Amino acid sequence: MILDLERFYQACNPSKPLMIENAADRLYYIDFASVRGGKIIEALLRTITKISPNTPTCQLFTGHLGCGKSTELLRLKAELEEQQFQVVYFESTRVLEMADVDVTDILLAVAGQVSESLEAMKINLKPRYFAKLFTEIVDFLQTPVELGVEAELSVGIAKITAKTKESPQLRRRLRDYLEPRTENILLSINQELLQRANSELKARGKKGLVVIVDNLDRVAFRPLASGRSLPEYLFIERGEQLRKLNCHLVYTIPLSLTFSNDSAELQHRLGGGVAPKVLPMIPVLLRTGEIYTEGIELMRQMVLARAFPDILPSHRLNLITELFDSKETLDRLCLISGGHVRDLLGLLFDCLREQDPPFDRECLELVILRQRDFRSNAIDPHEWELIFQVMQEQRVRGDIEYHTLLRSLFVFEYRDRQGAWFGVNPVLAETQKFKSWLNETQQ
Repeated sequence: MILDLERFYQACNPSKPLMIENAADRLYYIDFASVRGGKIIEALLRTITKISPNTPTCQLFTGHLGCGKSTELLRLKAELEEQQFQVVYFESTRVLEMADVDVTDILLAVAGQVSESLEAMKINLKPRYFAKLFTEIVDFLQTPVELGVEAELSVGIAKITAKTKESPQLRRRLRDYLEPRTENILLSINQELLQRANSELKARGKKGLVVIVDNLDRVAFRPLASGRSLPEYLFIERGEQLRKLNCHLVYTIPLSLTFSNDSAELQHRLGGGVAPKVLPMIPVLLRTGEIYTEGIELMRQMVLARAFPDILPSHRLNLITELFDSKETLDRLCLISGGHVRDLLGLLFDCLREQDPPFDRECLELVILRQRDFRSNAIDPHEWELIFQVMQEQRVRGDIEYHTLLRSLFVFEYRDRQGAWFGVNPVLAETQKFKSWLNETQQ
């Protein structure tokens, strides 16, 4: 079997989620639902297609950065489209300033992305409220923004957003202007855009409109003057406004909010009483520390599929030595990743930068060593103590300081039949600091 090295290199890019609607990308996809503690995407899909197809729903989705959320959401998009829903998927990081975002920014982003999607279908809706609002905004900001009289809604929103993204001062002024008008903006989006959009889409044989807002979990975790963090303010304090949009919604939210003391409030205000769906890591070890065979087998397939997407899964196992000097080297890669998809791809990508396959154990160990030092350099003594505490208790508390452990990928969350449990990122278990602590606790 001849390995297509360039194709393999592209397939290992850790920053690129799989576009499941793309037939080539679909060959790389591995379904980890059987080891991740449940069919999470199926639950989101059923809620929209079976339980409440004609009534707007708001569902929350979360997990560690890089655990595969975007790939799963793109799979949800593809499956909804197969069932004749119009799906507007967008990455909030592309249209919002994640360090400085407010509810009106999110509402305008949704309106702009929905409009752009509809305009591509030759459905041109021009809410009168927004035409008037844009004129007022330009006058208020006293800054040149060329908005033609016949400009589409998406164009108007994009131009104003681009202008304010350049200047934090301009952004604050716009926010101060829009904040008292939030309810009117919501009303216009619902009545003049979403309601009309749903009617037009159904006339064309579509079952409804679904908006998936990805990457909102990357909102900066910074304290506000009120004492709340920015994510708490957006998703809890203002959550009811975010869920008022008259269409099916899926929002990604920061994982740390599920450990907040206000998690029940989050569930009711934004989730409509339904708890967020959490995408955990792929378990390669059991909570007892033993190797989890089914998890490791699926991780092997994930690596091999990137190299040999056209080969049947059962036949790929015969090609391990085309990629690694031994099966043990491949298993070492899977175990050290801790079941974190992006970390595994990142390590594989680094191996490719060192040498052509088959990768020998020495090459992999060098890459692991660099990853270990890079990650551990960021940990201060207090954070090490928190990590050790998590290791002893196998759980994470709701305190704000634990947010760092999750955000920085120092600890990983897993699910089994007993529920959630937490373990240290395996690459940190390679450090002398961790090994010394382990020896002390075992004496």
